[in-house]
Amino acid sequence: MKQVFAYFFRKEDPNRPTNFNLKAMHFINKAAILIFIVGIVIYIIRKLY
Repeated sequence: MKQVFAYFFRKEDPNRPTNFNLKAMHFINKAAILIFIVGIVIYIIRKLY
């Protein structure tokens, strides 16, 4: 979980090149990770009750 939080809350590196494709890729990755975590939490809650 530490690596996931580090991915979401890292500071922007000024030496790293940025463009629209890279920003879009990171946005999609973050959205996919969040949806996956929400799905796991819902699955666990349903199994417990």
